[in-house]
Amino acid sequence: MEKKWLYSLVMTSLVCVGLIATSFNIGNVSSLRINTFFFFLPSRSSANQTTPVFAEYKVSKPPPPLSGPAIPRFAYLISGSKGDLEKLWRTLYALYHPLNHYVVHLDLESPPEERLELSSRIEKEPIFTEVGNVFMITKANMVTYRGPTMVANTLHACAILLKRSKDWDWFINLSASDYPLVTQDDLLYTFSTVDRSLNFIEHTSQLDWKKDKRAMPLIIDPGLYMSTKSDIYWVNPRRTLPTAFNLFTGSAWMVISRAFVEYCVWGWDNLPRTLLMYYTNFVSSPEGYFQTVICNAEDFARTAVNSDLHYISWDIPPRQHPHTLSLNDTNKMIASSAAFARKFRQDDPALDMIDKDLLRRRNGKFTPGGWCSGISNCTKVGDVTKLKPGPGAQRLRRLVARLTLQARFGTNQCK
Repeated sequence: MEKKWLYSLVMTSLVCVGLIATSFNIGNVSSLRINTFFFFLPSRSSANQTTPVFAEYKVSKPPPPLSGPAIPRFAYLISGSKGDLEKLWRTLYALYHPLNHYVVHLDLESPPEERLELSSRIEKEPIFTEVGNVFMITKANMVTYRGPTMVANTLHACAILLKRSKDWDWFINLSASDYPLVTQDDLLYTFSTVDRSLNFIEHTSQLDWKKDKRAMPLIIDPGLYMSTKSDIYWVNPRRTLPTAFNLFTGSAWMVISRAFVEYCVWGWDNLPRTLLMYYTNFVSSPEGYFQTVICNAEDFARTAVNSDLHYISWDIPPRQHPHTLSLNDTNKMIASSAAFARKFRQDDPALDMIDKDLLRRRNGKFTPGGWCSGISNCTKVGDVTKLKPGPGAQRLRRLVARLTLQARFGTNQCK
């Protein structure tokens, strides 16, 4: 009996040792199964966690955008003021493509009749109704170019476009006085091979006379708190140039990536908000805010391409406003290979020439493209992914290729 008892004890001990040794190998699997089963109980590690949780951990940079479809999409802001209804409508028709998104805005200086007429035209256009990609800001903003209200209006449109759709790649801001020099098929075809993180924004750190005339004065823009337009006014004392960031200036018109738009609207590291407060008292802030943001943001400075893709005729040195373009400027416009030009008078003969020779647009209709269908040209939406690029695409592709090559090597980039 003693031998049997001893034999049982030895065998039981060996089994226990084996089980203990095996538990070290399958401990992770067993733990996983147990934790999965008791998923509703707090884990020991989380219960004893001592690392503080800050708001910055919750609001972090968004993940890099996934590679989009072969054909990109653009999100436009087309803005105007009093008397710009017809110009804005013509520009919208010339720019329209079903793949894109459009926000149109007539500012608070426009009579209510003009804004109501624009809203009515959008509702009555069958293509706009069918596709649903044209949106009007019905609660108009006050916009004064020399103050920060134009920047606020641009950010407002960006926020609307971000909320309405996730399927666009670049944001383009235009005025009713702008006009395209290439078709949307040309533009979409050209940007199909462009890195979608790039931002086409004219910029320079050489402020020259702008240091004394724009950066150092303090101004108040009545457009921030009044419902009628009036000029900015200066207050004392003047301020010194900032040391926490470098100032940049350039064109108020741009083609910027969705990632950069999200950064400006969300501002997860607070730089866009800090600069927005600084530029609230800056003369002609639309010509400096976005340039200063992108060139002081390490993640985006390398994506800046030093061009606004516009043809604009300036005085030397430039004044507040550029020359008004006419038929005499058509050769220079075409030679520039730019995608857009500004500024034009309403129904100027130069616009008729552009419609006829560059856009192939007839009788005030949509600019024809591969998407057009119907008995009459562009009365119905056909295959929206079908592109018919023309000579304008060749000119624009050469320009964009040269500009992106310069940016790749850091030539004239955020300097």
